[in-house]
Amino acid sequence: MAITLTDTAADRIKGFLAQRGKGVGLRLAVKTTGCSGMAYVMEYVDEIEDGDVVFEDRGVKVIISPKSLVYLDGTELDYAREGLNEGFRFNNPNVKDMCGCGESFNV
Repeated sequence: MAITLTDTAADRIKGFLAQRGKGVGLRLAVKTTGCSGMAYVMEYVDEIEDGDVVFEDRGVKVIISPKSLVYLDGTELDYAREGLNEGFRFNNPNVKDMCGCGESFNV
């Protein structure tokens, strides 16, 4: 089981945490929503909770609940800019289908 980050994503997360002035890492999760069933959730973490699974890659701690890990195992988090758009991208090998707008997926 692993969650990995590209250099670009790790640098961006470190920058956001530095601007924020606190935090131990980034929580990745999934929630039920959208046309395809699930969507990604990201939030900064100030305290690791009991039961959390912690991965560290490129100097960044990625925190995931066991419930979400089933859907995120093997995912690589990237950060990309395309034209005027920029943001995090999930390269998730578990995804079977995505909705047309790209906001939700199913496994």
